[in-house]
Amino acid sequence: QVQLQESGPGLVKPSQTLSLTCTVSGGSITTNHYYWSWIRQPPGKGLEWMGAIGYSGGTYYSPSLKSRTSISRDTSKNQFTLQLSSVTPEDTAVYYCARATSIVVATTTTGSWGQGTQVTVSS
Repeated sequence: QVQLQESGPGLVKPSQTLSLTCTVSGGSITTNHYYWSWIRQPPGKGLEWMGAIGYSGGTYYSPSLKSRTSISRDTSKNQFTLQLSSVTPEDTAVYYCARATSIVVATTTTGSWGQGTQVTVSS
């Protein structure tokens, strides 16, 4: 059974770059037909799909975040990484990584998810 675990700093200062890593066990990030996503949920709001990296390395981004988002992977470590630049307090959220057979993940009932990690943007 695949397991995903997010890691990274819990506090980021405004204007800095947020970097999170998702470590995957129980399955390879290069397995055909799976997409590996980042999703976030700001306090009091719904889930927001940010982007994904596919099994072949292709990347896909939410249009609203595309200019600030980069997703990459390290196949030797079976990890994929999110970078979100120029953060503001509005980027405060619980950040999740997930695996699914679809590029966009909109609900927690789709695919397999990590437990999530709280990131606060504050000076």
